[in-house]
Amino acid sequence: MRFVFSLTSKSMIILLMLGITINSFAQNEIVTGTIFDKSGAPLPGVNIIEDSDSYNGAVTDFDGNFIIKSNPDATLIISYVGFITQEIKLNGQTNLNITLEEDLFGLEEVTVVAYGEQRKESVIAAVTSVDPTELRIPTSNLTTSLAGRVAGLISYQRSGEPGRDNAEFFIRGVSTFGYARSPLILIDGIETTSTDLARLQPDDIASFSIMKDATATALYGARGANGVIMVTTKEGKQGKVKLNVRYEKAYTTATKKVSIANPITYMMLHNEALATRNPLGGRIYSLEKILISQDPNRNQMAYPTVNWFDELLEDYTLNSRFNFNVSGGGKIARYYLAATVNTDNGNLKIEPQNNFNNNINFNRISLRSNVNINLTPTTEVAVRFNGNFDDYNGPLNGGEEIYRQAMQTNPVLYPKYYAPDANYINTTHILFGNYGQFGDYLNPYANMVRGYKDESYNNVLATVEIKQNLDFIAKGLKARGLINTSRYSFYNLERKYNPFYYTLANYDFQSDVYSLIALNPNQGTEYLEYNEGSKIISNSVYFEGSLNYNKIIKDRHNVSGMLVGIIRELKYANNGNLQTSLPYRNLGLSGRFTYALDSKYFAEFNFGLNGSERFAKSERFGFFPSFGFGWYLSNEEFMKKYEDVVTKLKLKGTYGLVGNDQIGSASDRFFYISQVNLNDGSMGSMFGQEFSNWINGVSIDRYANDQITWEKARMMNLGFELGLFGMVDIQADYFTEYRSNILMDRAQTPSTLGLQAPIRANVGEASSKGLEFTIDYKQDFRNDFFISARANFSYATSKYEVYDELDYVSAGLPWRSRIGLNLSQPFGYIAERLFIDDADIANSPLQTFGEYMPGDIKYKDINGDGIIDINDEVPIGYPTTPEIIYGFGVSSSYKNFDLSFFFQGSARSSFFIDAYRTSPFIDTSGSAIGNNALLTAWSNDYWSENDRNLYAAWPRLSDQVVDNNNRNSTWWLRDGGFLRLKSFEIGYSINPENIEKFKAESLRVYISGTNLFTFSKFKIWDVEMGGNGLGYPIQRGINLGLNMNF
Repeated sequence: MRFVFSLTSKSMIILLMLGITINSFAQNEIVTGTIFDKSGAPLPGVNIIEDSDSYNGAVTDFDGNFIIKSNPDATLIISYVGFITQEIKLNGQTNLNITLEEDLFGLEEVTVVAYGEQRKESVIAAVTSVDPTELRIPTSNLTTSLAGRVAGLISYQRSGEPGRDNAEFFIRGVSTFGYARSPLILIDGIETTSTDLARLQPDDIASFSIMKDATATALYGARGANGVIMVTTKEGKQGKVKLNVRYEKAYTTATKKVSIANPITYMMLHNEALATRNPLGGRIYSLEKILISQDPNRNQMAYPTVNWFDELLEDYTLNSRFNFNVSGGGKIARYYLAATVNTDNGNLKIEPQNNFNNNINFNRISLRSNVNINLTPTTEVAVRFNGNFDDYNGPLNGGEEIYRQAMQTNPVLYPKYYAPDANYINTTHILFGNYGQFGDYLNPYANMVRGYKDESYNNVLATVEIKQNLDFIAKGLKARGLINTSRYSFYNLERKYNPFYYTLANYDFQSDVYSLIALNPNQGTEYLEYNEGSKIISNSVYFEGSLNYNKIIKDRHNVSGMLVGIIRELKYANNGNLQTSLPYRNLGLSGRFTYALDSKYFAEFNFGLNGSERFAKSERFGFFPSFGFGWYLSNEEFMKKYEDVVTKLKLKGTYGLVGNDQIGSASDRFFYISQVNLNDGSMGSMFGQEFSNWINGVSIDRYANDQITWEKARMMNLGFELGLFGMVDIQADYFTEYRSNILMDRAQTPSTLGLQAPIRANVGEASSKGLEFTIDYKQDFRNDFFISARANFSYATSKYEVYDELDYVSAGLPWRSRIGLNLSQPFGYIAERLFIDDADIANSPLQTFGEYMPGDIKYKDINGDGIIDINDEVPIGYPTTPEIIYGFGVSSSYKNFDLSFFFQGSARSSFFIDAYRTSPFIDTSGSAIGNNALLTAWSNDYWSENDRNLYAAWPRLSDQVVDNNNRNSTWWLRDGGFLRLKSFEIGYSINPENIEKFKAESLRVYISGTNLFTFSKFKIWDVEMGGNGLGYPIQRGINLGLNMNF
């Protein structure tokens, strides 16, 4: 009986389980549906998931249709980028028609925050997200598109040379006078450089966020002391294969060319420059030379008039950019693969005399592979590979130096090269023009074509990330681990020859025949030499592990917590000395804890516990907490009656402490260990009976100091977010920051102590404050017309609070103190006017900068001691770093057409014209003899004995350096403010039915431009270049593009 009962029981159990299984399969039904936007157009690519914990899902096809096998009582989650996510309870329905509402301001979106994501409504930290499509302008450098587009980001560009055109940028300005001022840059969570950011393609970016306050950056610890730029790249999505192809061809030219006087004016004013300083000095150029040089039929080898800019540079160049990406996948694996090939060319002339190309050619290849694999329903692995490979070919000293040399060379002494005379008719090398006895004058053309430089930059990153759902331990608990390794290498080398220089031996005007003489016959070469340059090799390993817990209690209380630990090691192969050759290591433990009540009240606490190898054991670890609160007023009951007007209103505030270990200089490794050179040749001496034995000595580069510690910043942020009428979104923040423990050299260390290195201590303090806001307007009209507009404004200023300096106040020189001034405040002299005559000089204070005459600059005696010296320097002008950056633009579309534009602005910054570099006729080249060109701005407005204009743009002419006029002063100070049309684009999308035969889903053609025109008071060169205006100019670009999706 027992056996029968047992068998029967087992049979019933088996039958029961089978019945349950059959019943459960029977419960799954096929559900079909179509998804539309509010205009009734089908939406392709919409994601449908059975529930948040399931991997059962589907994607709509081109006609918006989907099919999914699901439980009749399941809830379908419908999500699509740019639309509000919907949750639909099936309740037995098998055919659905779903309309999605556009999410104009991303109310349903998540914001990328440190080590994770948060719903946008719950974010109380100062985090600004940027739509990656707004960063797509016709340039190969992403950093040049940031200015004015992100509130809180101060950015400007100083050069336009391909491969060397990175913009400088700071988050909320400069708040420290240490060496590290730039933000931490993270791409997919991995620390990278501004160069890697510059090479990133907007088409590959999923999100771009700027983290600005202590709460936003606390989890990154000391690495995020100056803010964080966080970029995540795209990942594959479940669905059919998608291919995106983009190709662009760009025409680029200088935004503004430096205008120089013609060679005839140059000779006349060069003669005047000599005569006005020394009436008995004679003439540099004879009247005959000046007269004949004006004849267009003259022999130009004998009477050259060279515009070196025209001889060296083309008016424009052509560049190309190609990017494609492919993505897709199924329930188990998803992939995103991308490749980019960009070619940027310089505008240097390519001469047929050379058999090699010395123009700038910058090629960049970028490869990216992001693969996500669901190993189990609760385990996901992401494998990411990224490689950036840059190759630069260009002139030996770079394109910027070619521009400088064009400015430094005399235009009338010799041509760029001579046509061979009878004696050199069979010469195989170029007969480069020169002057003097040994050919030691500057010939920029010879320097440009004599050789070329090869540079190679390679950076390869590989990352493996594992995400584990730990619901079987505790509901809402997740773990994540990440390991990354990066390999970086750089090298450059030169291939060059030594030019043969020639000059005229004689010229017969009647027969128009000249003969040449070689100036350096034994130094020139007809073969290429090879020189190796610098080599940099480094590798890094980074580990990150985190635990994240999130739970909703009784549908009212949302609590979350996160702990993150990191370890990073960086090693260099050739860093120069023992200490810097050791591995660079840091580690940290960070945490974030949040609480939300009824989606109205939010609280957040963050901390970072960081360890730095730079400090002694007693100072090695720092604890840096932060906290914040938010109140979502628009979710309150008393605000419901205003919901049609006020669609969103949130108040928020944060306060925290941030540490920074990037102090001193980058070469400082261990402050608690002295840096001693036991084999210093400069400190050696002769020994022995005949003093013939030289023994190197000992020098000290740094004294040990175990008291040096973390630089600390106390940050506060107060802000609000306001939505109006469902069309306008306003975000504004007011922030303050106080930095203490800034490392400084002690100013009052007497030389009698006999110290070889400066004494340093954490004595400096600085503060900063500012205001930033963003206004967005978006509206979708029913007649196929859509418009969006955005305006950004950022104001950030700073000042020294404590600065180790001499006691200027007690000395009666309070204006020389930096305390209370901006961290980038320029100093200089107050220029009153130009001297009238000798009597004016005799009755004015003595200026201690060498000889000066009537027509030279007269300075104000600030301290009234009758002498103009360093004690009369005062703070003048605005800071050299802009205090205000702003931007505004519009994007719109009507049917198949779209149009967008964006203006970038900068205000409250100053710069000095380099009086030395722009001084006409003097020699500033250094390596060879030269005579500076004459700027048109100076030739049109200068002091002369016939026109004694006391406020002329240029003082009295001279063919030698006049040290009196070569001072930073209000005479050379200029306003750096400007407003620029940064980008403009118009496009047309082909109707899908017209391209179906090509298997394409969309095709768009467009024309765009960048840096199209600029409004500024300054007219000599592009004002954004500041004092670097004689370098490689910023480029204006016109771009024709094609974008296809398959």
